[in-house]
Amino acid sequence: MKTYDSIRKTVCKAIPAMLLGFALIFSSGQVASAQILNDITRRAKNAAETRIKMGADRAVHKAMDKAEDAAKKGVKNAADNASSKKSKSSSSNVPEGRSGVAKAGNGSTWYVSGTGSNKNDGRSPETPYKNVQKALDEAADGDVICVAAGNYTGTLDQGFIDITKYVSLVGGYNEDFSERDPYVYKTYIQTNPSHVSKNGSKAAINIEVSGSRAKTVMVDGFSVDMGEQSLYCAADPTDPVSGTPEGCLTGRKLMVGESPSTAKVGGAAQERRAIHGHVEGHLVIRNCVIANATFYGIQIMNKGGNWEIYNNVFVANCYASCQIDSMTKDANECFVDFHHNTVLFSWCRTKVMEDMGYGYRFMSRVDSDVHDNIFGCSNLGAIDFAHHDSDKAVDAKRKLNIVDNQFFMNVADMIIPSQSYMWLYVRCEEFEDVEGINESGNVELTDENFVTKINQPYLKGFANLEKVESSSYNPNSAANQVRRAFGVNQQGSEIVRVTMFANKYPFEEAYNLFGALEGCGAQIL
Repeated sequence: MKTYDSIRKTVCKAIPAMLLGFALIFSSGQVASAQILNDITRRAKNAAETRIKMGADRAVHKAMDKAEDAAKKGVKNAADNASSKKSKSSSSNVPEGRSGVAKAGNGSTWYVSGTGSNKNDGRSPETPYKNVQKALDEAADGDVICVAAGNYTGTLDQGFIDITKYVSLVGGYNEDFSERDPYVYKTYIQTNPSHVSKNGSKAAINIEVSGSRAKTVMVDGFSVDMGEQSLYCAADPTDPVSGTPEGCLTGRKLMVGESPSTAKVGGAAQERRAIHGHVEGHLVIRNCVIANATFYGIQIMNKGGNWEIYNNVFVANCYASCQIDSMTKDANECFVDFHHNTVLFSWCRTKVMEDMGYGYRFMSRVDSDVHDNIFGCSNLGAIDFAHHDSDKAVDAKRKLNIVDNQFFMNVADMIIPSQSYMWLYVRCEEFEDVEGINESGNVELTDENFVTKINQPYLKGFANLEKVESSSYNPNSAANQVRRAFGVNQQGSEIVRVTMFANKYPFEEAYNLFGALEGCGAQIL
């Protein structure tokens, strides 16, 4: 039997600077169990003694004795951050407040409420539609759709909505539309097992809009939770097959085609996105929670335009929390301002944990400003900068700014190509040595108030994550004797067990992460 004490043992990028900060947190008694600190310390020591499993045979970066020096760098004061932005093309784009409606144009306003009716005209707070899709179908370019708190699962409860026009979908209103607070009046799509046979491969929110790079499509304060529809092992900390940390809602996520001999909960093992599409123009996604997606939180193809993805919370999404692809021919046609997001627990593709698992992933021909985000507990890399254009002249024009982000407990803070076929695992203090980016102010997160806002059983389970691989082979089994006689390959079996993998995160608790760290990550304004 081969045991890996933690998948995070593959690299120890964020641990040294983080340890002292966590020690302060746990000694203060603000976290329920000081055992988490012991788990983090144990994992850090293991990482310092091991070799990287998924790359070339090279030693893990730095020794543990750098912890104190790294911690002294601290976390920048929010005021200093605000005054020192040098590389942002959109430094004035702070998260918008709660009051008023952020209009994409000068069009009409539509209203939707769970207590409304599609027989209404949808034109006033007193006569709202019942279904979001009804408003989307009736609206024209430039219109705004205001949505009251509740769960909206699409026409005939199919579990998805389609946006095909340059409109603004704005959630977070109370029942009579007299007040907007997206953190209190939660507006969302939360699918359940009944939707498994209804939505096919559709994402919860599908955005297919093109025709103008001057127009805007917006999703504001409209969240997605895929945790009720996905299939998990039932929570059973006593069953090693289930992968259940003590106190978590469920056991580990089940993959397509997998059926372990343990109790199960949820709908089906599906690969389904929270938000997907192809967009030309100005796309804005803000004030949203994207949780428990099994196949990307956000995955959208940019057909040309300046985008803003900001003030969102991403938690417990597989493959990548946010991935942006380019569909343009030339350089500098696709730009994404990714800022003030909190991105936690971005899980790998499978429980084997050998690929994917990114926070923010941008492909070739995508320019980005990545600033004032929190990236934590990425199962592989917080930022994926590994994909470059085959046309070197086009790739050389690429613009990438990475400024004032905070990182903790990621396998790597950034993934970049190496000279071999594998990737290089880079921590934030090494960003200055990465070619092709402008960077400054990126630090390891040590703030105690932020850590207390994370669901503690989930964090403890991640800190104590282990993977166990075992294999068996019997050359004298009846099957292998027959196979040998016919010159066929021999058979054996291999078992991979993990103590945690993409377990369901409590959707309501994800909202606690707004405003958890002043000036960085998702804010409440």
